[in-house]
Amino acid sequence: MPKVLLLYQYYRPDDVVSALQFTGLGEGLSAKNWEVETWPCNRSCHHEDQNYSLKSEKADGVLIRRVWRPAFNQHRFIGRVLNAAWVEMAWLFRAFLTRSPDAVVIGTDPIFAVLLVPFLKLRWPRTKIAHWCFDLYPEYAVAEGLISENSGVVRFLKKMLRWAYRKCDVVVDLGACMRKKLEEYPIRENATLTPWALEEPAVALSFDADERKNLFGNSSLGLLYSGNLSHPHEFEKTVTLARKMGEAASFVFSARGKRVEVLKSYLTEKDTNIRFVPFASVDKLMDRLSAPDIHIVSLKSSYTGVAVPSKFFGALAVGRPILFEGDEVSAIAGWIRQYGLGWVLTDKNTNEIAADMTAFSMDNRRKLELFTHCHNTYQKYFSKKAVLDGWESELKKLLAP
Repeated sequence: MPKVLLLYQYYRPDDVVSALQFTGLGEGLSAKNWEVETWPCNRSCHHEDQNYSLKSEKADGVLIRRVWRPAFNQHRFIGRVLNAAWVEMAWLFRAFLTRSPDAVVIGTDPIFAVLLVPFLKLRWPRTKIAHWCFDLYPEYAVAEGLISENSGVVRFLKKMLRWAYRKCDVVVDLGACMRKKLEEYPIRENATLTPWALEEPAVALSFDADERKNLFGNSSLGLLYSGNLSHPHEFEKTVTLARKMGEAASFVFSARGKRVEVLKSYLTEKDTNIRFVPFASVDKLMDRLSAPDIHIVSLKSSYTGVAVPSKFFGALAVGRPILFEGDEVSAIAGWIRQYGLGWVLTDKNTNEIAADMTAFSMDNRRKLELFTHCHNTYQKYFSKKAVLDGWESELKKLLAP
């Protein structure tokens, strides 16, 4: 039985999305007859005062051996850097006391965890190492405006990263735009394996009548933005579309984040078809996600290839098309056009999309066909099963003689 080690800062029972992805990866590989071990820290991502036991435990076939970490604030830059340094040194120390696994999958939390790869290769020269890029650093910090792309720090980090990426046996990205960003690094082999939705209904969900009424009233076309609205996200083109459509469509934002108040201040008293609602409770989440006809996803051009919004996969999983406001070279824009999953909103096609959406709102047959098509496409290309099958295939390829 081949052994794989997962290196990511968080794991079950932590509910941060990326931790749930690595938990699913570990449990999925265990179910496929891999011996799986993971070394998360003992802290919660969002609650530093919450500790998990340092005693080794086995859950769903995965051996969990946590490393102790101080309670630095993960939501402050200096705290995140200190946490990263501590966990990465703890992993390295443990690696020199541990027999080599057949493969390692290392994520992007802590930041710059990939810099450990050359040292892991020194300790375990025969071990194959895959790096799963959920986001890219320092590119993300540059997009945030925290640091200049031409600064000495960024140049030094990229020089170190070239060394680290060269030592990876495979670098797993989240789409073509991220792979494009990675082209400046000397990478041996690429693969694309996306995150999956945390809820995967067996069929495209029908509307929950009460939730739809509460969100969109009697509108024949409901569009929903559900999730964080912060620095990586934009909304200006969506608001322009809403103003063109008027009462023919209802736009609802169930959002939180630093740009929610910016959006509210951007609106005028004439924007009566745009409104805000609180987040849904966990037990009502599926009702909320199935209520609209269309889900809104956005990403600023400066973040293209640096991160991929998980909202895209959650919307497809419940069987809803996407209105994407973002760069046309984004992987999401590419998937929407390749598979026919919705609309890519640009400065030039607002009138065209407004007309098509108006026709769409009055065509119930087209709605049902598109809902089913989105769900089927998700199941085939982006579902947990599809991604886990992809991971097993990549790992087996690495371990093949």
